[in-house]
Order: sequence, then structure tokens, then C-alpha cells
Amino acid sequence: MKVLLIKDVKSLGKAGEIKEVKDGYGHNFLIAKGFAKLATPEVLRQYEAKKRREAQEAAQEFEKLKDYEAKLAKVKLLIKRPLGANGSLFGAVTKEEIANDLNAQEGFDIDKKMIEIDKPIKATGVYDISIKLGHGIHATLNLEIVGE
Repeated sequence: MKVLLIKDVKSLGKAGEIKEVKDGYGHNFLIAKGFAKLATPEVLRQYEAKKRREAQEAAQEFEKLKDYEAKLAKVKLLIKRPLGANGSLFGAVTKEEIANDLNAQEGFDIDKKMIEIDKPIKATGVYDISIKLGHGIHATLNLEIVGE
């Protein structure tokens, strides 16, 4: 019998492959456990339609993230923090503060886990911050820390 693998099966193949297996193995193990479906023309058409739909959604998501990256590149975020007697900041500027200020000032809803900072920001100045958007896209945000 021919089956379409839905999940990876260690000794048989990867998801999406069509394999020829013995009837008992196909019915009693692969189909019963949800690892495969019987490879009928209907099932194959549905699988191909699902793959096309997923590819189209991934392409739309990629374009959306590229647009988001272009918008973030134009943003200049300004954060005001109190200074100590020696002119340095009290504490460091955190990823959470950057995410909150970016949302408040510019309307970008970025999770703090997406922000990458090489070393803690403990002084005033201009910094380039990398933001992981997903699908291998990294945006660069211009951040300026100003003392009050």
C-alpha cells in the first residue's frame, strides 16, 4: 500500500514523502498512530493545496517583516534618564525599557526577547540596536540616550 507520511518516521522517511509499505504496517502502525494517511488522490490533492497555502502565507509574512524592518530603520528612539554626579546613568537601560519606549513613542509592538544588546548600556550616547524579527530578518534601531 502507498502512504503519505504526515510526521517523520525514523526508519521510513520524512513528512511529505510517499512510501510503499506492507498493508499491516501501514494500517496497524502508521495510520493508526497518526504518522501517515492512505495515499489516495484526494489526500494528495489536499496535501499539495495545504503546502501551497503555507508557502503563500510564509511569503506574505516575509514581505510584512521586510516592511517592518524598513520602518524600524527610519526610527530614532530617544530615552531620557537621570544622571548621577559623575555623568553616568543610574543602572543600565534594559531591553524591556527599550521595548516599552518603542511602543509608547512609535507604536511598534516589539517583545523584549527580540532585542539584542551586546553589552549593557550605562552611558549617554547614540547606539545601534539589533532587533530579530524572524525568518532571518534583523532590523537596526537607532537609539539615543540623553541625560536629564
